[in-house]
Amino acid sequence: MAGLRREPTARQVRLGVELRRLRDTAGLTGREAATLLGVSSTQINQIESALTGVSEKRLRRLASNYACTDTELIDALVALAADRTRGWWEEYRGLLPTPFLDIAELEHHATYRDDVDFLFIPGLLQTEDYAHAAFSSRVPELSAEDLELRVRHRMQRRAVLEGPTPTPYKALVHEAALRIRVADRATSRAQLSRVLELSEADHVTVRVIPFDLDGFGGTWSTMMLAGGTVPKLDTAVRDAPHGTGFIDSEAQLAVFRTVFRRVEAVSLDPVRSRDFIHDLAKEL
Repeated sequence: MAGLRREPTARQVRLGVELRRLRDTAGLTGREAATLLGVSSTQINQIESALTGVSEKRLRRLASNYACTDTELIDALVALAADRTRGWWEEYRGLLPTPFLDIAELEHHATYRDDVDFLFIPGLLQTEDYAHAAFSSRVPELSAEDLELRVRHRMQRRAVLEGPTPTPYKALVHEAALRIRVADRATSRAQLSRVLELSEADHVTVRVIPFDLDGFGGTWSTMMLAGGTVPKLDTAVRDAPHGTGFIDSEAQLAVFRTVFRRVEAVSLDPVRSRDFIHDLAKEL
């Protein structure tokens, strides 16, 4: 149908998911919700599938019909529905896979960002040379153009840490990621210096997970948490061989928050972490 979105963003999809959850919690079918709103069930499906937007008036009517009394969540959903931001990431649409754009948009709007990384320096902390080396190891090998696009995109993502209103950021980085040389000694030395430089900022916390830990089961793999305007709109992101996964269910978010707190609890504190990284850099 004309006017329908061909490629909804992750934020638009999240709005539809949350509205469907509110309807499911109310015990209403799509047809019943449509009858209460005075629209067709097709329109409800299009809203929940993020194929079309929803006005503030209609969204608030839906929330009322669903007996939702969480005013903070409703206001947050209204703001999400009204957002028309077209950020720098849009220049990559059609050039990079959609998850690259979705992560940049997610970070732009996040109220906080947390990372746990075991094999690589977190993307927001990477130097251009490090990012180039990391993407160069991809299988199958990227073309020169695709490699340049990915590196440039990653460098632009750093705006959330370096802009006028930086996002609070925590990075829990395993010693392995600090020691692994994705390129040469000079690149590794410059990368560690970059991490140290950023860790001095008030809004950035870097903590090292050392090898010398007893009973550390750790976490399953690299993970990322991005804060929403209300906790129910937080998002976890997982990288997997089959692609990037955006996780938003309350139960799974609770698991990721717990894992992050446990890893943070056994990590070196920020001061000891800086000393640790400084000593590693001197070894290179």
